[in-house]
Amino acid sequence: MKNIIGLKELREHADIYITKVEMGESFIVVRRSKPVFKISPPMEDVELWETVVDFIAIRENGVSARKILKELNKLNANA
Repeated sequence: MKNIIGLKELREHADIYITKVEMGESFIVVRRSKPVFKISPPMEDVELWETVVDFIAIRENGVSARKILKELNKLNANA
């Protein structure tokens, strides 16, 4: 049976559900008794994800968003 939770329950206890999703659980979220969305671990839908850039491969602690935006702005200015 699927785990079904109310939207209000999710909002009030988001940290609990985040932990459960990180542990592999999935949930159908309902509002007024109607399903509105599903939350699930990203690996469950792995075929939907595509790695574009692995920023950790560039630098161990990742790359700051500010630096990325600066470089993108330079590229766009030259295009």
